[in-house]
Amino acid sequence: MRKKTYAMRYVAGQPAERIFPPNAMLHVGQALPPGAPITPGPSVRVLVWNIFKQQRADWLSVLQTFGKDAQLVLLQEAQTTPELVRFATSNYLAADQVPAFVLPQHPSGVMTLAAAHPVYCCPLREREPLLRLAKSALITAYPLPDGRMMMVVNIHAVNFSLGIDVYSKQLGPIGEQLTHHNGPVIMAGDFNAWSRQRMNALYRFAREMGLREVRFTDDHRRKAFGRPLDFVFYRDLQVREATVLVTRASDHNPLLVEFAASGETKA
Repeated sequence: MRKKTYAMRYVAGQPAERIFPPNAMLHVGQALPPGAPITPGPSVRVLVWNIFKQQRADWLSVLQTFGKDAQLVLLQEAQTTPELVRFATSNYLAADQVPAFVLPQHPSGVMTLAAAHPVYCCPLREREPLLRLAKSALITAYPLPDGRMMMVVNIHAVNFSLGIDVYSKQLGPIGEQLTHHNGPVIMAGDFNAWSRQRMNALYRFAREMGLREVRFTDDHRRKAFGRPLDFVFYRDLQVREATVLVTRASDHNPLLVEFAASGETKA
């Protein structure tokens, strides 16, 4: 029997809450709860980082230094250790994690830290066919200052699989939601696109969804077989700045991207 997929929500001063997938997608005209915009200003800053289960020193100082000015932090391989939960609840209004698999002490999976409460939260899991471990993804949504709703996809793609069937299968439910969302999108994370087949499948998916890829001038992204593993894709937003931070605090380097949150979006 497959384990039930859910997200754990961490909010300061409140017990952790289990969030199950919604019965309807964001686009199905349900009344959304009122919420403050993800940013009060003209831009939204996003930090994307596979944090390597916090196994290396200085991961917290990297988050404290570069995460404090970001409205969104999209982590992969995030273990819900007391230190990470404390950082998340002290600096963000909400942190949602999808447990992909449970380690001896703390579950690990994607985790989205946000400066606003999400008005939509859809956790997803896909099992690795060879190792039988799961990878997770999380779709959340936040209001922007101009009244639009921004959908955010945080993903850690399956790694060990023959061919691209399971890889494409994991992207399927995400594509279903992006297709029906009329508004800005950020899709980012560790895509494990280490083969030509995987890269082609990812770019094909991005084209079908109308997503553009964030380009990094000084590109220090972690690579496998000569191909980058971490990406940021977007739609109906404008990139202001994109940087790859170099650190030894993980086996991946963090990506820091600033988007214009309103105004001209044809970038």
